[in-house]
Amino acid sequence: MKLQGHIVIPDAKLTQYLLVPLPENDKSKFLARAGFTQDNPDRLKQAIFNLIQSYDAITDRYDRYGRYYRVEGNLVGPNCSLAVVTIWIERASDRLIQFVTLKPKR
Repeated sequence: MKLQGHIVIPDAKLTQYLLVPLPENDKSKFLARAGFTQDNPDRLKQAIFNLIQSYDAITDRYDRYGRYYRVEGNLVGPNCSLAVVTIWIERASDRLIQFVTLKPKR
């Protein structure tokens, strides 16, 4: 099934986490290989939206905060594509589907 409904990717998740070099769990170098940088967070946001329109979501787990989904596929960047896993939550409080994180597919 494709994720549908009100879907949100918080800008801060991109600009203050994924695209920022970190001492642990750094994803910025991985994303830079495809051409995603702090200079173009909107490009990364659009690529993530394209990913969830192209690949099915699989229910991952439930907890008191909501239902978590995993969407795996190729994130298409300006330089190349990256195999990734994205995690989403459909919040129990308001049914909004929010981006949680992205990581390289192993």
